[in-house]
Amino acid sequence: MADCQETLNELHRYLDEELSAERVEEIIGHLKGCTDCQEAYEFHAVLRQSIREKAQRDEISDGFLDRLKECLGDEVMGDDPNS
Repeated sequence: MADCQETLNELHRYLDEELSAERVEEIIGHLKGCTDCQEAYEFHAVLRQSIREKAQRDEISDGFLDRLKECLGDEVMGDDPNS
């Protein structure tokens, strides 16, 4: 079973659906029993969704986009917001 550090380390990969089915089950099992990690998951999930929605509605400067990707990873934006 995953512990807190493992869960937090793989949270972005979990949100991006990049983990094996076995690892997903371990992460889900941990999230069900750990309110601290569950709160971190919810925060990151809502943050990513908010960024995606904002990127679809508004034009975002390249500088801001670069800083955002640096903090959260390339996959945070999903599709190209300028298309």
